Amino acid sequence: RQLWAGIMRDLGARNPRSLMLRTHCQTSGVSLTEQDPHNNIVRTAFEALAAVLGGTQSLHTNSFDEAIALPTDFSARIARNTQLILQNETGVCDVVDPLGGSYYIEALTASLVAGAADIIARVEAEGGMTRAVERGLPKEQIERAAAARQTRVDRGDDVIAGVNRFMLEEEEPIDIREIDNAAVRREQVARLEDIRRTRDGGSVARALKAVRSAARSGTENLLPAAIDAARVRATLGEISQALEDVFGRHQAQTRVISGVFAEAYRDDPEYSSLQERIRVLAQERGRPPAIFIAKMGQDGHDRGAKVIATAFSDLGFTVHFGALFETAAEVAAHVAGMDVDAGGVSSLAAGHKVLVPELIGLLRDKGLGGIPVIVGGVIPESDYPFLLGAGVAGIFGPGTNVLQAAFAVLNLIEGKRSNQ
Repeated sequence: RQLWAGIMRDLGARNPRSLMLRTHCQTSGVSLTEQDPHNNIVRTAFEALAAVLGGTQSLHTNSFDEAIALPTDFSARIARNTQLILQNETGVCDVVDPLGGSYYIEALTASLVAGAADIIARVEAEGGMTRAVERGLPKEQIERAAAARQTRVDRGDDVIAGVNRFMLEEEEPIDIREIDNAAVRREQVARLEDIRRTRDGGSVARALKAVRSAARSGTENLLPAAIDAARVRATLGEISQALEDVFGRHQAQTRVISGVFAEAYRDDPEYSSLQERIRVLAQERGRPPAIFIAKMGQDGHDRGAKVIATAFSDLGFTVHFGALFETAAEVAAHVAGMDVDAGGVSSLAAGHKVLVPELIGLLRDKGLGGIPVIVGGVIPESDYPFLLGAGVAGIFGPGTNVLQAAFAVLNLIEGKRSNQ
């Protein structure tokens, strides 16, 4: 709020209401764990309380099972009731600023403001946020922080109850939501066909032409044109395509950061042993072991995949990282054009039962069936038999220790070579 008010003043805002920040908060998805998942109810409640104490105007509370699968009606009800209890049973909404006057909170706020101001200054020096995004500055900082946190969790420096401390000897399975992806696709295709059959095609064509015209102008507000197109039942894909016809499509630069894991594990004998195995393998074959990491479908969550890419790169793997939202055919084409020893698929949006078998089938069609395909992410254990039966060589769920994953992948690669 201090930053917002200061920036608004600098921009010449005169209405006092313009200085008021209206904000939305969401509890953390990173803190959710697959292991002992009911602990996530407590984590989410504390995070929600922090948002309310900070004065948020809008709040989303995650469901406790989101590190395992898409939420069930039961877990969604618990998430909703977390807000209702905070709102109606705690009294926190009866006080304008419950933490007002706390020296500790004020000191933390001042520290955050100073740190954020430094970042804003760096972004401005880059030429603004658009330029900074094009150059990958924000993404790099996020990935570096994520990799550093993962190393602390794997080493036990950051305690996560149920994951690296206070673990259950045996966990009982919980009910999860099963999604029939093929049925969802059929239903959506049928809806689109119905829309196209019943709408006025001429009105849609004229509205999309207006969207393109607004985009070409360089000065016209795109939102009214897009709203007009939606009102005549143009689809989101058609509106996006109209904009792409003018602007093209942004191609994000994919880079793998280095040094974070190497620094954290520099005195770790297990890490050194793994590095040595990779070095010996690279000497034997004239190049390091190589892996392609893919994100397919409508899954835009790449934090975990980037953490894996960073760790494997530091260990000595050659890591190729694909673009977001690729099809199985695009990934198979990439793998066919590279000399890689394994393919890794990161899945966090319940698309693994459709996309992964499709990818394996395409690789086999290209004569690349010997390349092991590994899957990681939010994957219910009940889906493991299906994926293994489809040809998946290894599965790594949330909370997997990165070094253990690297050992497993290297074993797969060495096993593949010994069988050739």
